Amino acid sequence: MDHRLAGVLTAVAALAALGVAYFAQYVLRLTPCELCLLERWPYRIVIVLGLLGTLARPRTTRIILGMAGLVMLADVLIAGLHVGVEFNWWPSPLPECNGELIPGAALPMTPATPCDRPVDLIHGLPISMAQMDFCAAVLFSILLLTYAAQKKTRRFR
Repeated sequence: MDHRLAGVLTAVAALAALGVAYFAQYVLRLTPCELCLLERWPYRIVIVLGLLGTLARPRTTRIILGMAGLVMLADVLIAGLHVGVEFNWWPSPLPECNGELIPGAALPMTPATPCDRPVDLIHGLPISMAQMDFCAAVLFSILLLTYAAQKKTRRFR
């Protein structure tokens, strides 16, 4: 695959994932929790890395997209943490997710959407946004790291 095409596809895939999140938030009116907002950052970084990959030489693009794969592995960890919070396997490490309304405490300590309440994108399908992100991040990171690990193929003219 051409390195520029790989960079563009990387940026477009990350942009599409963010697009789904923003569509769910602003069109479907699904309020994201603090962990949901944190899960968006790796995609933003991968968009930039994908665009940088389109400007670089082929070998450098492989390195850049390898870094994008590592960033997506970080999202696998964040999404996995979030899924565990949703299943009540452990509490969220973010104070915004565990806030309790205490007399005299500021209102921002109370989360708008608790991190342990799954938000389903598709009504009737019991797969939360965090679970979908976990699966997407695993697949995306595998694809990026596989591309980065490939050796340069020779083209015969």
